[in-house]
Amino acid sequence: MKWEGNRQSDNVEDRRSGGGGGRVGGRSIGLGSVAIALVVSYFLGISPVTVLNVLTGGSPESQTQSAPAQKPPADDRMAAFVSTVLADTEDVWKDVFTRGGATYREPKLVLFRGMTSTACGQGQAAMGPFYCPADQSVYIDLDFYETLKNQLGAPGDFAQAYVIAHEVGHHVQNLMGITTKMEQMRGRVSQTEYNALSVRLELQADCFSGVWANHAQAARQLLEQGDVEEAMNAAAKIGDDALQRAGAGQVVPDSFTHGTSAQRQRWFDTGLKNGSVKGCDTFSARQL
Repeated sequence: MKWEGNRQSDNVEDRRSGGGGGRVGGRSIGLGSVAIALVVSYFLGISPVTVLNVLTGGSPESQTQSAPAQKPPADDRMAAFVSTVLADTEDVWKDVFTRGGATYREPKLVLFRGMTSTACGQGQAAMGPFYCPADQSVYIDLDFYETLKNQLGAPGDFAQAYVIAHEVGHHVQNLMGITTKMEQMRGRVSQTEYNALSVRLELQADCFSGVWANHAQAARQLLEQGDVEEAMNAAAKIGDDALQRAGAGQVVPDSFTHGTSAQRQRWFDTGLKNGSVKGCDTFSARQL
């Protein structure tokens, strides 16, 4: 991926100097609790943030002190990379929204280690990168990329860019009002039905990440040989079926919240090929 020398976003906040720690709601948290939270969230469709707070006696609203907002060090290559990717998503989505007669509000990207407070509750690195609609911010512990490469088998800079673009895709959904409609369905439908809606939400974010790649390539020729394959491989490695098979040894389709490997690949590829927001209407699609 050709990213070096390109514009970096000013919307990056570096909280890593505040330390990580493993404390939620004022109590220490072990790896066992994190593992339980991830399993419960997969099978019940509940946010890992909520589960971790329950396990440790805290509440979703409990907060911890964070380091003062600051910019990443100029010599931090990985921070420069994600800042550049974020800037490129800003350029693409600003243009897309402008063409549609709307205004794009840029999200924040927060770098942290271990855990951090968010407007959605306590964020844990064990959850992987996530988007909080309440503060319109993407959160990522950059150590996730080592996990993506070494444990999940999805190396490559474009695989890393795909992760950022997917979370920004959730921000686009938030601006479009899709996130609010999803939240309104919570409690109105069964958990299985809500999980099915969540799959469509996540697949649309995958498609939006493909839309970004399409426009970025057309405008700036970012892609190098093998980049698309890296993103497709990452999409395959983080499909619900692949993760459940690797973690629990069994696949439970009714518990899917993000989609299968094949579905995630298909919708990223759809966005990449057509570059159309309308073409990413997973909620109307008869077949995912």
